[in-house]
Amino acid sequence: MSFDKDAQDWLEAELADTLDEEWEIELEDSILSREIKKIYQKEHPDMLERAVYFRELLRLQAELIKLHDWVEQTGQKVVVLFEGRDSAGKGGVIKRITQRLNPRVVRVVALPAPSNREKSQWYFQRYVPHLPAAGEMVLFDRSWYNRSGVERVMGFADEDQVEQFFQDVPDFERMLVRSGIKVIKYWFSITDEEQQMRFLMRIHDPMKQWKLSPMDLQSRIRWEDYTKAKEDTFARTNIPEAPWYIVEGNDKKRARLNCIDHLLSQFNYHEMPHEEVHLPERVYNKTYERAVLPPELYVPSKY
Repeated sequence: MSFDKDAQDWLEAELADTLDEEWEIELEDSILSREIKKIYQKEHPDMLERAVYFRELLRLQAELIKLHDWVEQTGQKVVVLFEGRDSAGKGGVIKRITQRLNPRVVRVVALPAPSNREKSQWYFQRYVPHLPAAGEMVLFDRSWYNRSGVERVMGFADEDQVEQFFQDVPDFERMLVRSGIKVIKYWFSITDEEQQMRFLMRIHDPMKQWKLSPMDLQSRIRWEDYTKAKEDTFARTNIPEAPWYIVEGNDKKRARLNCIDHLLSQFNYHEMPHEEVHLPERVYNKTYERAVLPPELYVPSKY
């Protein structure tokens, strides 16, 4: 009975620790300044209740585990693209999708700016090595659509290169689909006012200032240019084999739940059988003596 009680106490502690991890992630998205928090809550009077949000998030993450197992065991190949406005919530959704999944099965690709060598390659070449093998799902935190978005708006690609991209990308994605890769494309959309508020939050929150880049600041100046680039991208790349799906991102929590729910709906997955796991007995060797390690090897116990 003592073991059973100890085990129960341990499991309860582990559950509490798991919930603490959830709170820790939410802390990253919290607004540390009380004044900014008041402004944000005034602008978002219908925010989803925390209890409702966590209940639905945990339920959807449990379904993602089933999807993860189904993808791995049935040899599926999946690519999910996350595009959209700066600060629209792409990274937050990706975190919640991958939080409880094996990174060897579901991995995130967020490529840096291309090197001089990569600039001389076929445009799609730097993305191809990251495509999934059987039993893998790859989430692109921005993708080849950089060419029709930031590269076009910021002048990193000329109009001839952009036009070539528009001519090539439908065939490229159809080729991926023909090879057995499922391609899902999400565009995260927020209003002009919401983006301005999120940028101001990042400026005044020391834990978020790293999220602001010169490109982010330019996106405020070039809002209308990005809108035109988005409209052109939709018009020329929304193909039946790989359509676009727009996620309304003004409410972060609802956007996360809606996106994950929609992602799950794109697959006819089911729970996969698992062999029952038995914990083997610990083997004791009476002649073994544990070595005494020098104290300098240990991390100091400050907490």
